[in-house]
Parts: sequence; structure tokens; C-alpha cells
Amino acid sequence: MIVPVILSGGVGSRLWPLSREHLPKQLMPFMGGEHSLFQKTLTRLSKIAGTRPPVIVCNESHRFLAAAQMQALNVSYSDIILEPEGRNTCPAITVGVLAAMKNGEDPDVLVLPADHLIREDELFASAVQKGSQLTSEGKIITFGIVPDRPETGYGYIRKGENVPGHQDGGACLVCEFFEKPDYEKACSYVDSKEYFWNSGMFMFRASVFLDELGRLSPEILAACRKSYENGRRDLDFTRLEDSAFASCPNISIDYAVMEKTPRAVVIPLEVGWSDVGSWLSLHEVCEKDENCNAVTGDVLLEDVHNCYIHSENRLVAALGVQNHIIIETKDAVLVSSIERSQDVKLLVSRLKKQMREEATSHSRTYRPWGSYESIDTGPRFKVKRITVNPGACLSLQMHYHRAEHWIVVRGTARITKGDEVFLLNEDQSTYIPWGTEHRLENPGKIPLELIEVQSGSYLAEDDICRLDDKYGRC
Repeated sequence: MIVPVILSGGVGSRLWPLSREHLPKQLMPFMGGEHSLFQKTLTRLSKIAGTRPPVIVCNESHRFLAAAQMQALNVSYSDIILEPEGRNTCPAITVGVLAAMKNGEDPDVLVLPADHLIREDELFASAVQKGSQLTSEGKIITFGIVPDRPETGYGYIRKGENVPGHQDGGACLVCEFFEKPDYEKACSYVDSKEYFWNSGMFMFRASVFLDELGRLSPEILAACRKSYENGRRDLDFTRLEDSAFASCPNISIDYAVMEKTPRAVVIPLEVGWSDVGSWLSLHEVCEKDENCNAVTGDVLLEDVHNCYIHSENRLVAALGVQNHIIIETKDAVLVSSIERSQDVKLLVSRLKKQMREEATSHSRTYRPWGSYESIDTGPRFKVKRITVNPGACLSLQMHYHRAEHWIVVRGTARITKGDEVFLLNEDQSTYIPWGTEHRLENPGKIPLELIEVQSGSYLAEDDICRLDDKYGRC
């Protein structure tokens, strides 16, 4: 029995402006597909025999998106655990393991980041089955990627001798972990054929991992256990207890366990893997034209070489450039040399310091009931396009500083306004004065689309006083 624990708490800031805190890379489709990296991770599990529904560990702000993407695939889950804050991979994995054991079972746990790309699912499934033979012997497995080039953006694992009794499977004892090297050292690692890239994927028997964690980092286990046991159910989610989780050291599983345990084993993988961690890595795995360009959207090229160009909303034309990243979204454009793609996060940090919304949010914001998109804004007014999913409804709420005017452009809306409840059809509208309790619902079978015009002295999203909400938001 294998219980997958999928880590979906990352932000992917090096893929800005597509990946942002409120809609990170793992929840977005890449490479022209309809499924997100998170969904591809879920479907990959179907190839692995003996897997149970996964445990998902994610950021609170992503909880409804993650649940909706699982529902779209008709995939069930064991639990969705909400981290109060990011404390790195070891605490996240630990609460996932505790959830996997909640029925008194002691399964094998397969830890997978939600934002990785694997092209050869069958080969990966075969490697996991080999791992099951080693977990029964008390080994803690890390999956090492056989490098095909010098790479300075990944950590490395140096292999030791073959695991006794498993020579045919390629499993080796772990000699040492290494941080991201410079280019010269990366070349020597690859040439020696003794090193693997550290993939961040792991497999172990649940009780073995907790025993080793308790021996090597008991403070992490104690804090995570307290946070998990004192957590509470919220709809279909498990909310960890905040203070205990916050007291947990911010540390990776590599530092906390893997670099210290004598049980560490590495299984080599050649499965078309990428962590899709930067625009350079995305360029490497995409299909390219005869000039080594990877393009998405409405793009026109003339004398362009070795570029990644992405257009979302308008024509992007490039002339006489090479080795560049050009990313166009509705509210931001990124232009970078391809060699500096790892440093995009520096721009995100500057945007955050300037408190720019572009650092964290897209122009389209997703909510459990649907989404809204800012169309125009100015002094004392804001215009939004709102989409409400069939059968969904917004919270019963009021505003202290703004009034709203709603115009239905598609579908049927059920409106609660004070003591009134009424329907609006296409081309009909209503006015909600400030201080009036109101709710918007979609009773129909097609998405409800409307235009909202806000007016008032303060138009930020925190001017919402929720009186009742089916999604449990405050």
C-alpha cells in the first residue's frame, strides 16, 4: 500500500509573471496543455499499482483551486492539509505522513512535489515499485535524476556502493548531498558519472521516517504532531494548529533527515524529468522551431534564435534577438536574457517591497465560486468582470465604503438585496447601496457573467464584511 503525499505549497517566483502567489505554477497549465502540473502529478499516480488516495499539503489560499482541479479529474483524496505558513519541506512532509497513518496503518509514503514534469510515467512507476522492495527493509529512498548536462540550478547526490541484494535495480547507498555548484564543479560532477540531480522526491515506510525524524530532529516531530493533532476540520480540509506549526524549524528534509540518516538510498531515474523551476528549464523541455525558439500564443518572429516567447493577450513581435525570455500577460511584460532566468525572483522581491499587486496576484482572481477580473480602475471607481460557476454563490456580505452596480451579460442571477430576493436575466441590472446586505448566486446550469461597477471612497478587497459564507471564509 502506497499513500502519496503531494507537496503543493510553492510559489514558483522564478516563473513570474505567469506564476504568482495567488495562482502558482503547479496550478497552471504549461506547454499548451489543458491540465496543470498538479493535475499531471495526480494522473501519474494512476500508473502506480497499490496507491491510495493522496494527501495534499498546500497553502490556504490555494485550497479551493486544488480541490476544484482534483474534482475536474474525478480524483479522490485522503486529505487536504492547510499550512498556516511555509516552513519548508520537512514539516510539510511530516504532517503528510501523520495524515497517512491516521487510521492506524503504516503505509509506504511517496512524496512528490506538485510542480514537476515527468514525461515517462511508466518508467517512473517502475522505479516506485522497485522502491517498495527497499522500504520493506527500512530504507529511506530519494530519487536521483541521471544528469544529461552540467546544471547549476540543482543540488546533487553522490552515490556509493550498490545496496546489498539490489544490484540489478541500480539502487545505491547515499554518500553525500551537495548544494547547487558553480559551472566548473557541475561539469566535474557530470563527467564522473557518480552524481545525480536531487529531485526532491522520496519514498519510505511511514513509521521508519517518523522514527528517524524523532531521533535526528525531535523538535520537528513534536511540533508537527502537536499541530496536526490539535488541528481542526474546515469543510473538506484540515487546518493545522497555527502556533505549534509556527514553532517548527524552517528546514528541508535533506538537512533534517537525509544528510544524517544511514538509511538513505538513491534510485536513479531517467524519466524526462524537469522541476520547471525557471524559464530556462521550461525552454529546455518545450518543443522548438528550427531556430531553437519555443513560443506560445500570438507570436511573430524574424531573425530570432534560442528564445522563449509567451503571449497571453496580444501580438508579440520580435526582431533580431537571441537568448531571451519574453513573457506577456495582461498586466505585466518580462524581458530577460535567458542566462539570467534564475534571477527573475529578484524582480518579484522588488515588486513586493513596492507593494505592487503584480507580485502576488493576476488580473484574474480565482475564488471558490468562480473568478473576477479587473477591467478598469481610477479615482473612486473600479470595473470588474465577474464569473459565477453554476450552482455557486458569493457570501452574504456588505461594504462600508462602496456601492456596486451589477449588469448581467450572460446567464441568470439570483440577487439578495436587503430583504428582497429576485432574479436578473441578461441585459438587466441592479444597484447595491453601501451598507446594504447582499448576495449573488447562479441558480442556472451555465456560467453567470456580469459586469460590476464599484464606486466609493475605498475600493480594496478588505472592505468586505461577510455575514454568511458556504465556503467557511471569515
